[in-house]
Amino acid sequence: MLLRPLIQHLEQGDDLTEAQVTDAVELLIEEMVPVEQKADFLAQLARKGETAAEILAFGRELRARAIRPVLSPEVRAREIVDVCGTGGDRLNTFNISTTVSLLVAAAGVCVAKHGNRAVTSKTGSADVLEALGIPITLAPDEATQWLRRHNFAFLFAPNFHPAFKHIAPARRLCSTRGVRTIFNFLGPLLNPAQPTAQLIGVPHPDLCEPVAIALKELGARRGMVVSGKVRLAYLDEFSPIGENTVVEFHEGSGFLKSNRAPIFFPLRPCTLGDLQGGDPAESTRIVTAILSGEERGPKRDVVLMNAAAALYIAGEVPALLDGWHAAAQVIDSGRAEAKLHELAQAGKDYRERNDPEAPRVVAHT
Repeated sequence: MLLRPLIQHLEQGDDLTEAQVTDAVELLIEEMVPVEQKADFLAQLARKGETAAEILAFGRELRARAIRPVLSPEVRAREIVDVCGTGGDRLNTFNISTTVSLLVAAAGVCVAKHGNRAVTSKTGSADVLEALGIPITLAPDEATQWLRRHNFAFLFAPNFHPAFKHIAPARRLCSTRGVRTIFNFLGPLLNPAQPTAQLIGVPHPDLCEPVAIALKELGARRGMVVSGKVRLAYLDEFSPIGENTVVEFHEGSGFLKSNRAPIFFPLRPCTLGDLQGGDPAESTRIVTAILSGEERGPKRDVVLMNAAAALYIAGEVPALLDGWHAAAQVIDSGRAEAKLHELAQAGKDYRERNDPEAPRVVAHT
């Protein structure tokens, strides 16, 4: 029977209990369960609509199976931030949250970026970082060193969540069917570094509150979950085109829900086409152009919007507009480009240490 009883339970419109979520996770990570049945379960859960309790229960179960990096006292004493658009909006935008993560790290914030290769887009965070020369397969102890030395480390989901190996085929099958799954917005909740502050973008406003509730219950001190309007669709980032639904919380406070118009920022006119990306090579070009200051149009603006939110939720600035100006200054001063070069050089050194056959660069004086 495997997942069939749970699928039938969902078909009746009934929510899953914690015990049923535990059973579901055990079956999803079991190699012998057919991929089609896993995909049917995930699709039916999405059709019913995931509750905050279900999202939290899945988050706890999968976090418990993750490999956690042991953070040094120096790193633990700092605010650890993650910025992630969950995917699933199918709007084919460029890698906004990845660009924001690099920019925020250049601003001096400790960023533990959790991500994967593309599932519902042309280029995932791992794909573009790899193309930029930044390591995506750091071991847990190496990730800790990168956070301490560079304010940035990429935590490649398959390396830290071995259980995902047997879930990935079902996710890909759902994607080919045009069906989003709970894993589209679980990813940011499963960061093995367990960030203290997070900015999460989700592909529909109805997901903002349940994801924010789960994020807080999982231990984040501060968080912001956003879904941005783009014509008749929603962007899993702050949108420069339409109204943004935002749910945020701060340590010791409840949840604040608001709708924020993009006119709050000094934006240029923008269409969805202005924000779209491409394959890893094109994505690399876009990220480099933004962080070097060459790109001055809507792509820069959407990065500044989201970087402003990330700096605000990290406690670096008192208001979003202050975050916009702070992020712009990091780019215009050359610090963002310098951080990109620093990470690429560190990545080159990392590859040479780990591949004895790699060509060595000899410095001449």
